[in-house]
Amino acid sequence: MMDRESLATSRFNCSVRERALFEAGIKMGTVYHQFVGTPVDKDGVEALEAAMVKSICSQPYVESASIHIDRNVFGRSLDRYSYFSLTGEKIDAVVRIKIQGISVTAEMRYDPEIGYPLMFVSNIEEQPQS
Repeated sequence: MMDRESLATSRFNCSVRERALFEAGIKMGTVYHQFVGTPVDKDGVEALEAAMVKSICSQPYVESASIHIDRNVFGRSLDRYSYFSLTGEKIDAVVRIKIQGISVTAEMRYDPEIGYPLMFVSNIEEQPQS
């Protein structure tokens, strides 16, 4: 009987490079679609960033992840109403995926020229298999 990794690999009709790109896209989609709308305030922003990283890193093939939420939205008020609902425009994310010597770095950040929280592949590295 095949192990889980071999079974999963057998389902993909693409190259390892294409699979690594696919996995990076899945992780970026998780960052956006799982967390946009989450209420956050000054006291909870670091915990939310850490939870987002932990969530992404629990998925297969993630080598590293970093999340930064723009704190400029909080202003000066510190009362019970001083929170906002997280939007894609306020998230900077970097996720690195590695599968069989192929590393993909994907990022998400607000692009003011486009007016959109853009997800993109910023780097692909292929290490020779020995």
